[in-house]
Amino acid sequence: MVIDPQTVRSHWSLDPHVTFLNHGSFGACPCEVLTYQQTLREQLESDPVRFFVDEYEPLLDAARQDLATFVGAETQDLVFVPNATTGINTVLRSLSFQPGEELLTTNHEYNASRNALEFVAARSGAIVTVAEVPFPIASPDQVIDAILNAVTPSTRLLLIDHVSSQTGLILPVEALVAEMTVRGIEVLIDGAHAPGMVPLNLQTLGAAYYTGNCHKWLCAPKGAAFLYVRRDRHSQIRPLVISHGANTRREDRSLFHLEFDWTGTGDPTPYLAIPKAIEFMAHLIPGGWDTLIIYNHHLAIAARQILCSTLDTPPPAPDTMLGALASVPLPDGDANGLYRALCDRQFQVPIVPWPEPTNRLIRISAQIYNSVDDYQSLAETVRSLLQTEA
Repeated sequence: MVIDPQTVRSHWSLDPHVTFLNHGSFGACPCEVLTYQQTLREQLESDPVRFFVDEYEPLLDAARQDLATFVGAETQDLVFVPNATTGINTVLRSLSFQPGEELLTTNHEYNASRNALEFVAARSGAIVTVAEVPFPIASPDQVIDAILNAVTPSTRLLLIDHVSSQTGLILPVEALVAEMTVRGIEVLIDGAHAPGMVPLNLQTLGAAYYTGNCHKWLCAPKGAAFLYVRRDRHSQIRPLVISHGANTRREDRSLFHLEFDWTGTGDPTPYLAIPKAIEFMAHLIPGGWDTLIIYNHHLAIAARQILCSTLDTPPPAPDTMLGALASVPLPDGDANGLYRALCDRQFQVPIVPWPEPTNRLIRISAQIYNSVDDYQSLAETVRSLLQTEA
């Protein structure tokens, strides 16, 4: 399949002078989707009372239905949140933990989510336990073994990334949910990167809680994410902002939706634009989303191979553990200094200090608007900069 990245890139307003290889951090929303969002804003502002009283809920329900179909969930179990960090906080701060109970996570967990875990643990007297997952890594079994070896009779909850932000690894969440279920341990999955990068079926997955961003690989506007709560856990999870739904007498909608769908006046257009983003991205490539996910995966693998070959370093993980992100270890040094040097040369790509401040990873993203030439140019530039450091 032949894709012209330059033609595809014209659908985004990305700076043409910058080689943008960091779709993973904040996403990038296509112009057509942003135009649609502006149309929604104009609809809202033409009569805000009519919009919020009469039009808002039907529009929100329609957006939720399209998103539910995309992620393999029932609409009853999905609510919108502005980002996955909010989803993580919502679940953790809704649950009650006892002193001495253990909240398990991994050393790959996203810093914001780890901070939320530490906050609720400190408040309740619970203990945060960290499973050390290696990187470089040879197989998903090493993830499973590390986590299972950290489980004790006091383990209450597992918080785990679906796709690790630092290393780009797809973690074996299906197997882990099954293992935790047998042990009576709830699972909260931080799926910030997953929607649009990997196929999802949240009902089949079976986790109690799952949150994911729509502004990253779905390419929706910023401020669009979702929280999935399994039906038997609805009553336990309350929004971070308690509002009118807490004492509603309405019976036409679930209390779960009534509480989450209205937490105060805000701009709902990022949520309402999600269906447009799903539709737009599907039409960029023959075969739609299934093909796009595979295309971006192959592009990420090709890009990583270019980096590894140019920098003379072995691939740090199997191809099968990657989606559209890939990280490659670099020699120890100043991560921010290297990042700034790349910015000066018009490359937008993160240099991640991990696991220690002096250790460095270069993390590349692969989106359909990127080209193999982008990664070749990056690899040669990084090699030159590393030689200068030495």
